[in-house]
Amino acid sequence: MDRVSKKEKADQIAHILDELYPETPIPLHHADPFTLLVAVVLSAQCTDERVNKITPLLFKHAGNVVEMAKVPVEEIKDIIRPCGLSPAKSKAISNLSKIIIDKHKGEVPATFEELEALPGVGHKTASVVMSQAFGFPAFPVDTHIHRLAYRWGLSNGKNVTQTEKDLKRLFAESSWNKLHLQIIYFGREHCPARSHDPLKCPICSKYGRKSLFH
Repeated sequence: MDRVSKKEKADQIAHILDELYPETPIPLHHADPFTLLVAVVLSAQCTDERVNKITPLLFKHAGNVVEMAKVPVEEIKDIIRPCGLSPAKSKAISNLSKIIIDKHKGEVPATFEELEALPGVGHKTASVVMSQAFGFPAFPVDTHIHRLAYRWGLSNGKNVTQTEKDLKRLFAESSWNKLHLQIIYFGREHCPARSHDPLKCPICSKYGRKSLFH
């Protein structure tokens, strides 16, 4: 395995992921860029499954940016409480809705700079919206992708910023939007954070770091 370059390893991993996940539906249910943005904000430190249970209740209450801007923060907080961090998330959702109306004519902005200027929106959230709502090449790296990239020896695990740079170098830009979802799906099914058996993992068994097996 030492003879295989990192780029060759990345190409082989991409082939495995394409075979396992030829289709990559977006895990967070949404109807448009605004509802996706809200769903991604809610997904911080919360499972997609739980977010998908809460967003129908929230969007029934306020399904667009104008309606959301009118809902008191306390009401938003009560609805999204099961997602965790509800005080901060409710304020962020309320404030970003108002800013989108005031500064962006009611439309979710389609640039990293403008998205990351919104409350509660970091680079990962902006990357998800840019890739999944607007089709812009991006490679959102959450803690799960960060963990898998390290396990597979594609990045040094220093931080998510470095992992994003490493993955962008290794994989074709045209594959980024699909690939980050494939890695997420693979992690859930084959490469979990805990109780992981690298010998049974389709990727770790072939390309995993030696430290995984000790």
